[in-house]
Amino acid sequence: MTYRFHVLGIPHTATNQDWLCCAFTQKVLKLVSMLVDGGHHVVHYGNEASAVPCQHVSVTEAGDLGEPESYLSFDLNDRTSRLFATAAIAGIERYKRPGDFLLCMWGAGHRRVADAHSDLIIVEPGIGYASGHFAQFKVFESYAMLHAYKGTTAVARGNTMNAYEVVIPNYFNPGDFEYLKAKGDYLLCLGRVEEGKGVHVAAEIAKRLALQLVIAGPGRMEFDYPGIEQVGIADIEKRRRLLANARALLAPSTYLEPFCGVVTEAHMSGTPTITSDWGAFAENNIHGVTGFRCRTFDHYLWAVRNIDLIKPQACRDWAMNFTMSRVATMYDEFWDMAASVAAGRGWYEEQSGRPNLNWLKRSAPG
Repeated sequence: MTYRFHVLGIPHTATNQDWLCCAFTQKVLKLVSMLVDGGHHVVHYGNEASAVPCQHVSVTEAGDLGEPESYLSFDLNDRTSRLFATAAIAGIERYKRPGDFLLCMWGAGHRRVADAHSDLIIVEPGIGYASGHFAQFKVFESYAMLHAYKGTTAVARGNTMNAYEVVIPNYFNPGDFEYLKAKGDYLLCLGRVEEGKGVHVAAEIAKRLALQLVIAGPGRMEFDYPGIEQVGIADIEKRRRLLANARALLAPSTYLEPFCGVVTEAHMSGTPTITSDWGAFAENNIHGVTGFRCRTFDHYLWAVRNIDLIKPQACRDWAMNFTMSRVATMYDEFWDMAASVAAGRGWYEEQSGRPNLNWLKRSAPG
């Protein structure tokens, strides 16, 4: 079925590819495209500099944007957040119809808008943050994030299974990446330059093995090894080249990664990944097939030395489970589930004529 969607942008960014450094902004941009490709009617609410393939309502101006290097330095009650909420509330009031969806990608940062339109079907898609969830319908990026949110004392806290808190992974356009079998001689870190992303561990690995390490992303750290090159935020073309030519992507994150999209971007480029062994990596990086998951420094060193055991085609094959067209089928199932509940039917309703139950299926490499 097709539906009508109101999609909120991120208050401090513009929904376009210039904001590659903000994963939430890119999820909004790709989700809008996915919905339009599925034949749905979509209205996007965001900054005037947004570039989206659907009806757009400007709720903030270019001067309200943050800086890419510091876009995470914001306050949910600052001027930009208040302007965004006030204008988005008014815009939705103008365009909404009964039975429409409201998609809130920014957690508590979108709650004021959602509270003003509680008559809509409110969904939080792509949840990759630990708190601030509020919607009846929640889509988590990984089972790791869902389980962390639900906790281990589920019965005591009333957090038993909820059929409408689901896991649908992040989604990517294969055309944004170049698949290469022949690789260069450098290791790559791509993302926020901070200890939580394990950049300091990657630097220690490169130094021990006397290999070149390229670090791309917002932020900067100081290192005592001359083989490290920090290139800052990479635009879409530089990102494509760095991912395609890297010997391996290093993602030794020390916090619970909700998804870490750059791992799938590397796989789409045919580039193996070396990650820590927890969070979403346990779901998205197949040990010994698309890369290696590591616990100790010894593991990381062995993984780099033996990275040629990983086949670029296996990485690419696995990444095809995360294309926009594939993930769209998962969201289509979820929209139907949520719409059924909103219409007063719900969990016991049987869908006549169902052709399959493939929405959770993934294909193994090869």
